[in-house]
Amino acid sequence: MITAEIDSSATAGVGLATPQSNVLDKDAFLNLLITQLQNQDPLNPTDSVEFTAQLAQFSSLEQLANVNDNLLELKNFQASINNSQAVSLIGKAITAHGNSIQLTDEMPVACDFNLEDDAIMVVASIYDSTGEFVKELKGQNLPAGQHSLFWDGTDKNDNQVANGIYTFEILAADVNDRKVRTTPFFNGTVDKVTFEKDTSFLISGDHKIALGDVIQVADPKENEKIDDPASDSTYPASQSSNPLINGGR
Repeated sequence: MITAEIDSSATAGVGLATPQSNVLDKDAFLNLLITQLQNQDPLNPTDSVEFTAQLAQFSSLEQLANVNDNLLELKNFQASINNSQAVSLIGKAITAHGNSIQLTDEMPVACDFNLEDDAIMVVASIYDSTGEFVKELKGQNLPAGQHSLFWDGTDKNDNQVANGIYTFEILAADVNDRKVRTTPFFNGTVDKVTFEKDTSFLISGDHKIALGDVIQVADPKENEKIDDPASDSTYPASQSSNPLINGGR
């Protein structure tokens, strides 16, 4: 076999170049095959069946190498498409999976989420960057679908907290006190795009969103009323006794 011929060729002083890597490519494999033919015993040549098997191995190696090259080209092509798509989202309003919110001087801040079923009670717990509990918001009698609970930027003692990134957790229960499945999401406008390790990230304020987490893209003008909690058409005051809670009773 070829492995046996490698040892005999080395001891016979055959001038083969020493590869820089322990992995043999198709050229090195072919050189070994040729060397085997050049150094075979004329009185006991290589068995034809064995030689055919070695040729089949070489053919398989070449095909695998070509497949690997094609996959690499496909990966690069897909990355270029993703990068182009990401750049085209600059200035667009996006909705993405995520439970982070950014507190700025423009208050209040919306904690956006989706309810899989109707919920009689919804609680949003807000945490700071260290994981410390900040405040709890409540909503009541919310139907299945997308909703928002608005946070005024104060803690549980009604003291104003510092601007920055916070996270929220949504818990909901139905009329039978069974847990309702919830999905938090993030709404924002894409300011710029960064590329890290073949992955595109959208930047919205201090938020960093992977392109794969985006679930909706819209024109920012279409979201102006939705993002404005003071809009009577979007958040009727008659639905809540607390202006920071959407859908309360």
